[in-house]
Amino acid sequence: MPAISFDRYYRYDELTRLLDGFAEEYPHLVDVTTIGKSHEGRDIWLATVTCKATGSASDKPAFWCDGNIHASEVSASTAVLHILNSLCTQYGGDEAITQALDSRAFYLVPRFNPDGAEWALETPPRVVRSSTRNYPYEDEDLVGLERQDLDSDGRILTMRVPDPNGAWKVCEEEPRLLVRRPPGEIGGQYYRIFAEGLFHNFDGIKMRGRRIPQGLDMNRNFPSAWRPENDQFGAGPYPTSEPEVRSIVQAITERPNICGAVTFHTFSGVHLRPPSRYPDDEMLPEDLWVYKAFGKKGEELTGYPAISNFHEFKYHPKEVITGVFDDWMYEHRGVFAWTTEIWSPQRQAGITDYKYIDWFRDHPVEDDIKLLRWSDEHLDGKGHIDWFSFEHPQLGPVEIGGWDGHLAFRNPPPKFLEKEVRTFVNWVVWQALASPKLEHRATVLEPIQGGARVRVAVHNTGYLPTQVTQIAKKANLTRGVNAEISRSGESHDGKGTRPPTWLISGDLRQDAGQLTGWSHVAASGFGWQNQDSTDVAVFEWVLAHGNYEVVVKHERAGVVKEVFTV
Repeated sequence: MPAISFDRYYRYDELTRLLDGFAEEYPHLVDVTTIGKSHEGRDIWLATVTCKATGSASDKPAFWCDGNIHASEVSASTAVLHILNSLCTQYGGDEAITQALDSRAFYLVPRFNPDGAEWALETPPRVVRSSTRNYPYEDEDLVGLERQDLDSDGRILTMRVPDPNGAWKVCEEEPRLLVRRPPGEIGGQYYRIFAEGLFHNFDGIKMRGRRIPQGLDMNRNFPSAWRPENDQFGAGPYPTSEPEVRSIVQAITERPNICGAVTFHTFSGVHLRPPSRYPDDEMLPEDLWVYKAFGKKGEELTGYPAISNFHEFKYHPKEVITGVFDDWMYEHRGVFAWTTEIWSPQRQAGITDYKYIDWFRDHPVEDDIKLLRWSDEHLDGKGHIDWFSFEHPQLGPVEIGGWDGHLAFRNPPPKFLEKEVRTFVNWVVWQALASPKLEHRATVLEPIQGGARVRVAVHNTGYLPTQVTQIAKKANLTRGVNAEISRSGESHDGKGTRPPTWLISGDLRQDAGQLTGWSHVAASGFGWQNQDSTDVAVFEWVLAHGNYEVVVKHERAGVVKEVFTV
């Protein structure tokens, strides 16, 4: 396969070759297929990873990972690619990965949004939120500032424009930085700041940003509590209107064995969990307890705190977001899903006591100074560019410089990339191994005249119950455990008016409902607890002499096949 490196970002064609290479080098583990086309017609690739010798992916509990739904969040692709590489190269050597691939399956989509990522990886980058499709209007804004690389250095930085009514001034402690002008201050040198670029139809007076024609946010386009454009910007004309989202939704619903998911984004260095639009006390407590337990493990394994979308990651205290992937997976699919926001420049600079969204609204200048020092020491002066004079064709003398946000903030700089994403596989594998798992427990035959009474028992050996979440059980989102019996050499399509002669007693297909795991077991051990065998299902028949096969299955907990002779 082509050489893979995790200190760089891959364009679409290179990524495609890498995925094909995994399938060629690890044919016993990996299949790569397309699940749909993007707006511009690129394939959205899905890698299915499992040990094929121990069964097909569809017969095992599975875990889903995707990345790069937002165009410029390209390190999310790297995170999923690194998980794929770890699963393949460490199978047979790492105990947890080997156990996971023998008993579970992984569905990995490294690049959810191939069109937007191509734009983000250009030089200079074209940065949009999600899709490259014009929305909500086909036409472009006729007025306003368009981001452009005016000095052809491959970067789009900040312009500071002298203005006596500007809101910014030079920082006294660190002159390379700008700080906000305090109320009531007059008589100094002040600036307005804008992205580097040119104004369309500029009248010489009014200055505003130009509406970006590509206004979609595909992480508002999922069906759960979707709201229209007038209520939530970027949500699309209807749920799953975008081909990329529709492809993902279809792929997931066609794989009912998926028991959990992580979607990778940037940036903040946190694991986000649902719900997004209501508080924790309106959640089913059993699910909240599990979410918190998984989040605690996630922080232990990755160093990223696990926090609530609603309580700790709102863009505005009076607003909520809806139509997002993790809400849809939890509320409509009934599985535990996370949004992992990769990378925290603040944490790199030693800033630890901060609120993830509120920090951008207000923070002490000391934080900016710490970030600048970190940039000087670790980014070779490329993270923050010293201001330099430039003759703007519309504004006259301005200065260009400041933070290169595309390099330092949106994604880890390449030399930090592998270190930042390498722990995610541990958390993903740990969650996959917590999924429900049907296994054979016992087969008991009691001879009778002309045959035997047969009891086949299976149990759920996973931590989670077979339905995964309480919301799935409450909403009846998944069928219970069922068993079907057949005799070798004889088929029964269920259309007969009478049961087959070999079936003396019992139904051909039997349902046993959902089985618990041990996620519900409390910590107290003072002698009044019983771990009842609610994790066990027993199926019983009276059968004539012959050779039989029983298939016990649950769409999330896998398949057990038991062959015996009466």
